[in-house]
Amino acid sequence: MRLFVCSFLALLGACAPVQQRADLLGMAIPASAAAHSVVITPETRWVNVTGGDTVRFVAGGGEFGWDFHVSPLVQVFDLNRVAPPGMLGRPLPQTLPVYVDPDPNYTSGGDWRAPPH
Repeated sequence: MRLFVCSFLALLGACAPVQQRADLLGMAIPASAAAHSVVITPETRWVNVTGGDTVRFVAGGGEFGWDFHVSPLVQVFDLNRVAPPGMLGRPLPQTLPVYVDPDPNYTSGGDWRAPPH
């Protein structure tokens, strides 16, 4: 019986969702350095960005900036992971997914020596 329980717990752990390392999600920047702004309201259900974007997030009377130079493996993550604590005004575990489209500088194909678009 003990072997069954251990095997079950190991299998359950293997099925758990994988969370990306924080260093693959980009980095904080001054909000004033961002090229785009996104206002987060209680009705906001998700945010779409493109890899390489710099975004100023405004929520709950505060703001923060994020640089989305992310790993090519990152397609979606919870904005709560990078936002200052309490900034998004959502009770945990409620999430706010950020969907990251691939950086067009690295997906356009063609001559790799050509300058970025």
